[in-house]
Amino acid sequence: MKTYITSAIITATFLLSSCATTGGAGIKRYTSDTCVVTDNKLGSMGSPISKVYGNQEVKFCCKPCIEKYEKNPQKFAANIR
Repeated sequence: MKTYITSAIITATFLLSSCATTGGAGIKRYTSDTCVVTDNKLGSMGSPISKVYGNQEVKFCCKPCIEKYEKNPQKFAANIR
């Protein structure tokens, strides 16, 4: 029984770590250090928030910026770098 539990824990750990490293394959990283909506420095309003739209990662300084972006993503498309 202990062997089964240990094996399950090792397998789960491996699967979770592989998702973190390979789950982003094909996603274009957001390389700017500013919010796509406000141009505020990421981290200035707490921890930055990352979301993926299609194959593009986008980073925000706060939750209200996510709502603004999702209402009109084309308005902010030029800010994605």
